[in-house]
Amino acid sequence: MWCAAILLACVFTYPYVFQFGNAGRLDTNDGRWSIWVVTWVAHALTSNPLAVFDANIFYPHRDALAFSEGNLVGGAMGVPAWLLTGNAYATHNFVFILSFVVSLVATFYLVRHLTGNWRAAAVAAVLFAFCPFAFARQAHSQLLLVGFLPWSLLAFHRFVDRVSVARAVELGVVLWLTGLACAYYGLFAGGMVAYGAVLLAVTRGRWRDISYWAWLGLAAAVCIGLTLPLFLPYARMQDATGFTRTLDDARIYSANLGAWLASSSWSHRWLVPYLQQPYMEDFSEVLFPGVLAVTLGLWGAWLGVRGGRDGGTGGRGGTEVPPSGHHLGPPSGNQYGPASGRTMPRDIAWLYLSIAIIAFWTTFGPKAGLYTLLYDTVPVFSFLRAPSRTGIVVTLCLVILAAPALVKLMSGRGGRLAFGVLLVLATADQYRAPLRMREAPPLPHAYQTLAQLPRGPVIELPYWSERPDYPRHAEYMLSSTAHWQPLINGYSDHIPQDFRDTAAPLSTFPSRESFSILERLGARYAVFHLNLTSAGARQALVERIEVDYREYLRPIEKDGEVWLFEIVGWPR
Repeated sequence: MWCAAILLACVFTYPYVFQFGNAGRLDTNDGRWSIWVVTWVAHALTSNPLAVFDANIFYPHRDALAFSEGNLVGGAMGVPAWLLTGNAYATHNFVFILSFVVSLVATFYLVRHLTGNWRAAAVAAVLFAFCPFAFARQAHSQLLLVGFLPWSLLAFHRFVDRVSVARAVELGVVLWLTGLACAYYGLFAGGMVAYGAVLLAVTRGRWRDISYWAWLGLAAAVCIGLTLPLFLPYARMQDATGFTRTLDDARIYSANLGAWLASSSWSHRWLVPYLQQPYMEDFSEVLFPGVLAVTLGLWGAWLGVRGGRDGGTGGRGGTEVPPSGHHLGPPSGNQYGPASGRTMPRDIAWLYLSIAIIAFWTTFGPKAGLYTLLYDTVPVFSFLRAPSRTGIVVTLCLVILAAPALVKLMSGRGGRLAFGVLLVLATADQYRAPLRMREAPPLPHAYQTLAQLPRGPVIELPYWSERPDYPRHAEYMLSSTAHWQPLINGYSDHIPQDFRDTAAPLSTFPSRESFSILERLGARYAVFHLNLTSAGARQALVERIEVDYREYLRPIEKDGEVWLFEIVGWPR
């Protein structure tokens, strides 16, 4: 299964495997930030794990990694590539491809566990792992880790099937990893597990079973206990800055009808021009699950909830579930399928149908009401700003619900042929390659020199000081993966107030006011990108460097368009 998943991931993510160490989404600063953050975590975990949150940006701030999504799991996944290559692009691209592999494998085992049919699981895995939502997140590594959602649900169903200490611990650990992979997905997984635990306790007669709730409590304790130490930097940041998300932020990142019809897959792309008609709102999200996921999901939901041969009364195989004891059905994941006359328990179908409806409602944000209720009652929602991202839960539920329909289509003598046809259709439905990439420019020699110099804070110029230009600091962050010196520059989800206050005067460096600020910060090096400076400003900048403040700036590297200086004094 793993070999097939790796092969499919390489095919769907073409040309990543062919430009593994020299290209990425460099057409967007979010793409540069993503490469930097994955590489920073991989670097920190292999050099000084206890300082992983002390990222080399916004110097002298501590815990700067907590200014945005930490990407701890993504960085940990990139450790082998970082150790083998020391290359930021190879590290990120390894994680990029691996994220699709994890999603494919986790979905396969989840659907196989629920249906006992590996063919249905294989088709469902392709529909989810390569859905349009995932490819729309090409420049956001943490949002690519959607595979932790089916993994969390697999751990949950394993726990419900056979309640035990071991499976409670397993569930807690997987939920913890899901939250570390992406805060959004941790919240989604926790909500689905909590909701599912209550619903299945009712349908399977376990709501009075003390052991069931006790071991669920153990799973929650494991998850919370492992999360708290890593959540503290975020709590400190929020206390110090008052950082929070407002409902106005959520309105900007809410879905609309256009988002639910938008897709970049080749088979759906023809629809995009029609979404830009006057009667459609602007859309900034890509949420369409795919033609097969929608049609088979709705059909499978009807098969699952209607009862009868494909439904059931709630428990395993429609049998009565004992109110006590830890065994809820056979431990194997292969107890369903045509031979048993069942493809999915009826309560499982209702579970995922109701979750899909709730998640779909939530994507529309404050204007639809439900998100506002969650924002007012669930504290962690103050960290989130994009209700539309709940759309991935809808896609996952549809794929799971599609399993009964897939089993029905592949039953009988023509099952193998139907499997082949459905697999081809699923691939055609979701295929997006070639993905956008841009080859990395040659690394300026100044950065190679900087990597050999004693450690010291660095300022890079131009120092982008206007709010719309803040993301441009991500270019300097990506280049810092070649030297890991602390940067006074930075770009993240949260921009510290002192950065905003000093950005304008620092953009004039070298000047007396900027020297005064850098003296307080203890700056040691300055990198000037003449190629990023306008022609008019370039002449004045060179004059300030080489004439007005030459006694305070010692040239180290002046070859090409990127100059490196050491700050050796402070004008009075």
